[in-house]
Amino acid sequence: MSTGIASAAAQLTRPFAAVSPRTRTRIPLIVTALLLVVMFSVGSVRYEGFLSAQVVLNLLIDNGFLLVVAVGATFVILTGGIDLSVGSMVALSTMLTAWLVESHGWSLATVIPLVLLVGAASGTLMGWIIHTFEIQPFIVTLAGMFLARGLCYTISTESITISDPTTAGIAQTRLYGPGGLFVSVPVVIALAVLVIAFVVLHHTRFGRNVYALGGNESSARLMGLPAGSTKIAVYAVSGLCSALGGLLLTFYMLSGYALHAMGMELDAIAATVIGGTLLTGGSGFVLGTAVGVLVLGMIQTVVNFQGTLSSWWTRIVIGALLLVFIVLQRLMSGRRPAAD
Repeated sequence: MSTGIASAAAQLTRPFAAVSPRTRTRIPLIVTALLLVVMFSVGSVRYEGFLSAQVVLNLLIDNGFLLVVAVGATFVILTGGIDLSVGSMVALSTMLTAWLVESHGWSLATVIPLVLLVGAASGTLMGWIIHTFEIQPFIVTLAGMFLARGLCYTISTESITISDPTTAGIAQTRLYGPGGLFVSVPVVIALAVLVIAFVVLHHTRFGRNVYALGGNESSARLMGLPAGSTKIAVYAVSGLCSALGGLLLTFYMLSGYALHAMGMELDAIAATVIGGTLLTGGSGFVLGTAVGVLVLGMIQTVVNFQGTLSSWWTRIVIGALLLVFIVLQRLMSGRRPAAD
């Protein structure tokens, strides 16, 4: 029976074997983009008011913080690593911001650099531990996840509402465009992060080192590439993006809460994988991650428009999509499962 399954898998991988590696890496991204178009088209037919440019912009407004976090996760996954601490770091950032601004009267201009520094420092520390002691990223970042979430509860077990005029002003600002369409300030920041990440990954030496490290770490070391510093740097980037994502979530929620961003690390990983980045590293696109975030947001939007479905259907559909894309990645690699 195992031989039959392996034979069937081989038949599935055969059509992809003739496709060039460059084209093969783009297939998941193309599938994701088509999926987004299909979902929007179906929603436009089924639901009144769905066919609107503002609906698309609302995806960015509601998921700008996730986009930033997922961009940071993309750097890590491209090297073949993983960061499970991002959701807890987002929550810690919201708690620190709310606590310092509301309880201690610090100015937002002082709090923002401090929160970003905490995020970058925590990511750097985890990257250094992973590299120096050669510990699996899963274990180190899992410890970071529990540590950051625990620190949230030491600050407060209750939600801290932000009434600071500056913070509220930024949160409520709408940037209008043609036809009355609008976005929020966090959307602009998220898109700026996306552009910077694209330039860094595809047009800098550091970006080439990230891809090389994920492709084959041993070969990267033999080529003289700074594998250690690159590995530490990607976790620093992930920590920085998590902290920035926490700030954007603070503007979105106008509060800090230890239970914010529960499971966001899985959403970020799902968006990255659905966007076409290989979990094994070495292949992927940060723009694909952005499309993956839009797909997750579109699923939530469809569930909301339907009105009769539980919010848990969002998780069910995301889980199914993630499973499909993981299998698709396996087929793209052209590797056959071993028979017993």
